[in-house]
Amino acid sequence: MMSLGESCSLLQALNFFFPNSSQFAGLSDISISQDIPVEGEITIPVRSRVREFDSSTLNESVQNTIMRDLKAVGKKFMHVLYPRKSNTLLRDWDLWGPLILCVTLALMLQRGSVDSEKDGGPQFAEVFVIVWFGAVTITLNSKLLGGNISFFQSLCVLGYCILPLTMAMLVCRLVLLAEPGPVNFMVRLFVVIIMFAWSIVASTAFLADSQPPNRKALAVYPVFLFYFVISWMILTFTPQ
Repeated sequence: MMSLGESCSLLQALNFFFPNSSQFAGLSDISISQDIPVEGEITIPVRSRVREFDSSTLNESVQNTIMRDLKAVGKKFMHVLYPRKSNTLLRDWDLWGPLILCVTLALMLQRGSVDSEKDGGPQFAEVFVIVWFGAVTITLNSKLLGGNISFFQSLCVLGYCILPLTMAMLVCRLVLLAEPGPVNFMVRLFVVIIMFAWSIVASTAFLADSQPPNRKALAVYPVFLFYFVISWMILTFTPQ
């Protein structure tokens, strides 16, 4: 750090070498008070520290963490029920919702057989593999077509958009409690078609902008097949 005497000497030297310069005129006459502090400390405001402490989740209880995650999943479900162009599913992606929907759909597709050799176990694994393998295949296809979406973002969107088909499976299970017949099948067919279209519209609303304009049809076609297979499994389901 330069002392007070050295500062005055520097100002005098500048005035000697540049006598006609107005930039340094009068600088030597400036008196620097020795009472002015030349050292200080950078401090962080107390409010900033409190805000940073509150935003940290390290001290958050398990109950608050679970409730926060459940609220986030519920908000994404609402975005699927009311599909519109939004980047919520892409920005705050997670796989909790797809996992819950996949397990729920697989459990409802179980056939309650009494026979030990047909206890419904393979059906659960079959549904689980079809859902996740289909979602991974569509995601890889999207990346190969030049889509600007990450792997897990695509899985998140495809998984959350199974929600309408899961609701269709629930309605079909309730309808199957009545007597089987043509009316029963027509009601289930109508519900599955509506929910199938809902899943297609919801998924394309989130994924359409992430694909090149000249390749959107190639990206939507596998999505159509993916939800069609799940819809066919729901429509042809018959409890034993």
